[in-house]
Amino acid sequence: MDKIIGIQGVQGSFHHLVAQEYFGPDVNIQECMTFHELVNRLVAGESQEAVMAIENSIAGSILPNYALIDEHNLKVVGEHYIPINMNLMALPGQDIAAIKKVYSHPMALLQCKEFFKGYPHIKLIEDEDTAEVARRISQKQSKGVAAVASKTAAEIFGLEILAESIHTKKSNATRFLIISTKQKEPNGVKIDKASLKFELESKRGSLVSVLNIIRDFNLDMTKIQSMPIIETPWKYSFFVDVTFEDYKEFLKAMEILEVMTEQLKILGTYKNSL
Repeated sequence: MDKIIGIQGVQGSFHHLVAQEYFGPDVNIQECMTFHELVNRLVAGESQEAVMAIENSIAGSILPNYALIDEHNLKVVGEHYIPINMNLMALPGQDIAAIKKVYSHPMALLQCKEFFKGYPHIKLIEDEDTAEVARRISQKQSKGVAAVASKTAAEIFGLEILAESIHTKKSNATRFLIISTKQKEPNGVKIDKASLKFELESKRGSLVSVLNIIRDFNLDMTKIQSMPIIETPWKYSFFVDVTFEDYKEFLKAMEILEVMTEQLKILGTYKNSL
């Protein structure tokens, strides 16, 4: 039986493109409209792994997804970066002047806000998924309505691209995580990156001490993201990504950090894809 890979969105979405690039063009996908559904179906065993967007070079981190990974004790088993090319699309035979509403995922709209400043007559409406909007426009034959999505979505659902590459920064890219309910065996793959989560005592210098350990053991911190701890106002947990050359040095650093932190969780170890 082929492995089932959960994605947020539908065929033609950026999650689908990542799944095809990471697992192969014939990947068996399971479409999920929300990240909560994606995680719930993964935990239930309906999919074996899942693709989850975690940060965009324009819009920043998707904070709720850090919480979902942590709360459900999921493991990060891989990562994949993809350039994001946003396009405005609608049923054929229309121009931008005829478009009254544009639906898309909030992150997509955020990445294109400068473009839409030039079209104040268009109302921007947040939706669950980029490609799902394209599919809905096609199915309902909705005129005066457009989607912001990938060129693949336009091709699949027979829409015409009214404007290409409408994202604000042309170097737009998104990092996606490959998540599972269990850590994968390396199977010969070089493991040189890790995602961590830790909590610290509220005392001066505690974060600096942790960062010093990361430096002293030759770990390169590529990401740090703080998240408030809901149960304890003004206290934060930290999500950190590190790369390393020596896995044994990484393990030694983790032994020390386990003593220095109130809670340390290794969310996953995997191959650095940059």
